Amino acid sequence: MLTERFYSKLTPMFETKIAYNIFNQAIKNYHKFNDVDHPIDNPYEEKSIEWYLYLKAWIDTVQWHLEDLIRDPNIDPVEALALKRRIDKSNQDRTDVVELIDSYFWDQFHDVKLKDKASLNTESPAWAIDRFSILQLKIYHMEIESKRTDVSEEHRKQCYSKLNVLLFQHKDLWKAIDQLLEDYQSGAKEMKVYKQMKMYNDPALNPVLYGQK
Repeated sequence: MLTERFYSKLTPMFETKIAYNIFNQAIKNYHKFNDVDHPIDNPYEEKSIEWYLYLKAWIDTVQWHLEDLIRDPNIDPVEALALKRRIDKSNQDRTDVVELIDSYFWDQFHDVKLKDKASLNTESPAWAIDRFSILQLKIYHMEIESKRTDVSEEHRKQCYSKLNVLLFQHKDLWKAIDQLLEDYQSGAKEMKVYKQMKMYNDPALNPVLYGQK
């Protein structure tokens, strides 16, 4: 698990385009090798917000392909179990990184003077950015599907239609994240961090695991 505290110099205002550029950089770098075992080469200063965003996207991209591999109908059961364990760990790493990114936003916004009747948001900024990261992967792969030459025209049309939906979602989510951060900065929303508290990975909380002791 990734448990170190996150520290970074605060920028005047985080913009979603920073995450967009870094996510797509990581996705493209991964696909130069297209190998789930290829080591990450994070180009950013360790523990900077950029470093964590790149790490987040790399974890997501590797897990995307692990999810493809485990769905092979001819996969060996032993290999499938190993992949499932690896996906479980990847999910936990992803959660840990998201919560570290949230600590960056907490450092930025928790002392902001709140406006009267400041509202809350249903999710923290980093979990919205998590969805934004996954969306970039969907767009990347759906675009590939829409341009395949070994499938029917109907397949390409369906994928192109889905790609357009994803692009609309991308535009809306980008705008929504920027608006959310603006609301935190202005005090229109109260900054809170919501922990996932996943139990199934914890041997002290999963009854199947602690019941074996």
